[in-house]
Amino acid sequence: MISKQDIIREAKKCGFEDTGFTTAAPFFDHKKVLEERKEEYAWAETVGLSLLSGTDPKTILPEAKTIIVVMEVYFRESYPKLMESHFGRCYLDDDRVTKNGLAQRIKAFRSYLRDNGINSKVPFNLPHRVAAARAGMGTFGKNCLFYSNKVARKGSWVLPIAFVIDQAFEADIPSVKMGCPDWCRNACIAACPTKALKGNGTIDPRKCISYLSYFGDGITPLEMREPMGLYVYGCDRCQNVCPRNLPWLANDFPMNQKVMGKASHFDLSSLLHMDTPYFKKNIWPHMFYMSENDIWRWKMNVARAMGNTNDPQYAGDLIQAFEKSEDDRVKGMIAWALGRLSGEKAKNALEKFRENSQNTVLQEIEAALDNMMT
Repeated sequence: MISKQDIIREAKKCGFEDTGFTTAAPFFDHKKVLEERKEEYAWAETVGLSLLSGTDPKTILPEAKTIIVVMEVYFRESYPKLMESHFGRCYLDDDRVTKNGLAQRIKAFRSYLRDNGINSKVPFNLPHRVAAARAGMGTFGKNCLFYSNKVARKGSWVLPIAFVIDQAFEADIPSVKMGCPDWCRNACIAACPTKALKGNGTIDPRKCISYLSYFGDGITPLEMREPMGLYVYGCDRCQNVCPRNLPWLANDFPMNQKVMGKASHFDLSSLLHMDTPYFKKNIWPHMFYMSENDIWRWKMNVARAMGNTNDPQYAGDLIQAFEKSEDDRVKGMIAWALGRLSGEKAKNALEKFRENSQNTVLQEIEAALDNMMT
């Protein structure tokens, strides 16, 4: 039978920078939190994330005895500035659909385990961050993210990946605690524009920019539009301001060529005008939380981001998109964005659109015109 050290060496060979072990005991504390906050996490069930069942590893693998956690650093290279401005870094080189990077290394590690008589599962709904802390690999931040003890200069730019296995190994010493320094004045909480972070390591996920950008229902609420800023998909605000992340952010990384190669597909104007074939070919394989049925949400997010740039160059794109769109959620957000950009071109377009609009779209147009006059 292979040893822990054998597994650690193989994980490193597969490109993972740290490895930890914990038992397959249920995550009782995490389950309690989910049960106490059912209202805040009810959305997860509706999108297929069975978080409660994931708190018991034996529902994933009945013979579960150990959880191996490996640590992936997802921010090793720099990204084009415009990409970082509009998308969370963890999504920029995500290969869960294309399977041309991390997925291959996970497969190789599982093959090694299987070749040595160990059955494994990599569940999407197991609390991977909690498993990593229980395996002694790091601590939590007030922004609810996991911070490594060893890699990414002890930052949060990491992705813990848990493998539930059917063989027993000695567990490592847990490190489940808050690791933020006493001198930090809640930088992440203060920086969260939508007030999703509630303090004491808790979050209301329904107010998180990431959640709102790909799971939000209907047109984005008015009070959230300006705070969501330029983000179209995901958010890194709380990580960017965190003192614990400054050492890693100080690195002079080489440019990620894979992301550079697809950056033009994620240009705001291209996203605003994209059709279904464009989306399926260029966008969904890389950022897949929204299906082709949710292209409206992509365009709504882009319109909101354009409005928050305060850059009148986007007025033409927004006007053209309004004229072509048949979705009131998109048209309503475009009206709001034009109101933010102001200028004669935007004003004239809104006055023209008002003549044939009704209901929500008409209300958004009138509010936008009122905004221009104040």
